[in-house]
Amino acid sequence: MQQNPHPQSQKAFETALIVDDHPLFCDALSMTLKTVASIRDVATAARLQDGLALIDNGARPDLVVLDLNLPDVDGLDGLLRVMTAAKVPVIVVSSMADNRVIAGVIRAGAAGFVPKHSQRDVFRLAIETVARGETFVPEGFVDVPERSAKQGSGEDAIDRLATLTNQQARILQLICEGKLNKQIAYELTIAETTVKAHVTAIMRKLGVQSRTQAVLIAKETSFTSVLQDMH
Repeated sequence: MQQNPHPQSQKAFETALIVDDHPLFCDALSMTLKTVASIRDVATAARLQDGLALIDNGARPDLVVLDLNLPDVDGLDGLLRVMTAAKVPVIVVSSMADNRVIAGVIRAGAAGFVPKHSQRDVFRLAIETVARGETFVPEGFVDVPERSAKQGSGEDAIDRLATLTNQQARILQLICEGKLNKQIAYELTIAETTVKAHVTAIMRKLGVQSRTQAVLIAKETSFTSVLQDMH
């Protein structure tokens, strides 16, 4: 957990918005926020667009809790769009909690990161930390300095990207744009099962376990320009 040498006075969060597409998790987290943080009003949205629409229509949450992977967006794009729209602290929750993902989320401006299946006490500590104006990261997190991350993934990542076929490179580009498998299938006029097979192959070639990690590698290596050089 990052410490602020000059802690701010505790800010009380009275309202919150949860953006997550799992109804049971939304219900449980809503109850948790009300219990551990005394948040009186919790709104929920299953898709990024639904959450943004609530804000556009006048919702003014004091805090946003955002799932990193939603049906209509994948990766950091959703975080950036919510931060821009809500202009309040955003805590990211995700089942993918490796150091690279957490570091990317915090660098992008999130107020905190909580692994999705954390105990209630972790959520309480995260909210208390953010309320003090500090940034919350989970226990055991080891920061990957941006320079080291680039050094470690630079040429090696570019070499791995170079192993992608033209079709796989195009699919990765569409994933980076936040497209879902169904949308990618429609755009490329191929079966959705074919897209899934390509995504699996892309993750294997890049040495990652998730679409989010693939997007982070693509963004770190300026994949669009790499793609132009490759093809």
